Amino acid sequence: MSRMAGQLSHKGALSLLLFLTPAVTPTWYAGSGYYPDESYNEVYAEEVPRAPALDYRVPRWCYTLNIQDGEATCYSPRGGNYHSSLGTRCELSCDRGFRLIGQRSVQCLPSRRWSGTAYCRQMRCHALPLISSGTYTCTNGVLLDSRCDYSCSSGYHLEGDRSRICMEDGQWSGGEPVCVDIDPPKIRCPHSREKMAEPEKLTARVYWDPPLVKDSADGTITRVTLRGPEPGSHFPEGEHVIRYTAYDRAYNRASCKFIVKVQVRRCPVLKPPQHGYLTCTSAGDNYGATCEYHCDGGYERQGTPSRVCQSTRQWSGSPPICTRMKINVNVNSAAGLLDQFYEKQRPLIISAPDPSNRYYKMQISMLQQSTCGLDLRHVTIIELVGQPPQEVGRIREQQLSANIIEELRQIQHLTRSYFNMVLIDKQGIDRERYMEPVTPEEIFTFIDDYLLSNQELTQRQEQRDVCE
Repeated sequence: MSRMAGQLSHKGALSLLLFLTPAVTPTWYAGSGYYPDESYNEVYAEEVPRAPALDYRVPRWCYTLNIQDGEATCYSPRGGNYHSSLGTRCELSCDRGFRLIGQRSVQCLPSRRWSGTAYCRQMRCHALPLISSGTYTCTNGVLLDSRCDYSCSSGYHLEGDRSRICMEDGQWSGGEPVCVDIDPPKIRCPHSREKMAEPEKLTARVYWDPPLVKDSADGTITRVTLRGPEPGSHFPEGEHVIRYTAYDRAYNRASCKFIVKVQVRRCPVLKPPQHGYLTCTSAGDNYGATCEYHCDGGYERQGTPSRVCQSTRQWSGSPPICTRMKINVNVNSAAGLLDQFYEKQRPLIISAPDPSNRYYKMQISMLQQSTCGLDLRHVTIIELVGQPPQEVGRIREQQLSANIIEELRQIQHLTRSYFNMVLIDKQGIDRERYMEPVTPEEIFTFIDDYLLSNQELTQRQEQRDVCE
């Protein structure tokens, strides 16, 4: 038997299926297990079935291959004339416009069957969907190379690919176009409006109805956008532009705008009192704002404590004044004297054995040069100098009685033997003692770090450079 392999191609005609053509029936029923008997007109079953002998010389061992709309290219051990002999291998392919379904390569097996099946199926693209406000026509439906041309209804124009072609991968070329209308939608905004801010506020809540929108083509509005605060928002003082933009299904757009104006009723700006300051709510001059009057250390308020900005844009009441704080030294006890400082002043009591004491003179000299800083920190100096009966006690120019001097020394444990000094807070508590002179800056630092209330601390930060 020849070992040279040959090649043969077979071209199909109509059927899409790969089918097998029966070979010529041999004189014996190969592989069936049955044999005819020449003496009798009947068949008998073979008692011991046997497999047919493998013979590479049989030219049609397997059925002949035919593939419609395709081709089988075969290679046989016996040569080109043996296209279905035992061991023949065939490569299967399809014509253009068809796709192979099944195995690409089959072989004739000893069982007289091919190792697989296949067929050629005509390639198709999916049906194109209709486009809104348009249509398309195709040259060959959904088959390969069919071209579909798009067109739009009157009043619309096409955006995108005008034609699409069915390609070999079963997909349409390009992308789906859209028909868009030419005219933008119609939109009308609410009227502009003006509103006054609410009492004690710098804002006003403003409401309005949504704009009126209509499309000029198919009546469909896809979305309406707002640039600016929503209706019912709080608007600060000033003019605010509210803009609406409407879009139709064809991506046309139209815009409109209106203005929201918010006004704040304001009173004239109040001036702080001399030797005092103001603390106000809200903006300090708007309708409903309240301003409280405060006096610096060593001064007392005379008059109304606060004023309110009214809807007439005028302040209620009249401004108070700050007058120098007067200490009544004609009291019966030291406790009565110190009660006048409660929550108002911080007494700084200086005691010395005589006016010529070096420490005393040094301390008084430094404090006399820092009266501004002492006033800002609400510090009042009380001097107790000398020995009885020439002992002197004073607050500024006011003299203290001998009984008050003695009680102050006993309450605050101040000796006449040497220089000593005590700082008392606004609650009457002994906070710091000094046995020798200290600079005003040391006293100020201690007060600023430990004794100031939150309100005093805020005021100190605002008046940081007042004494410079």
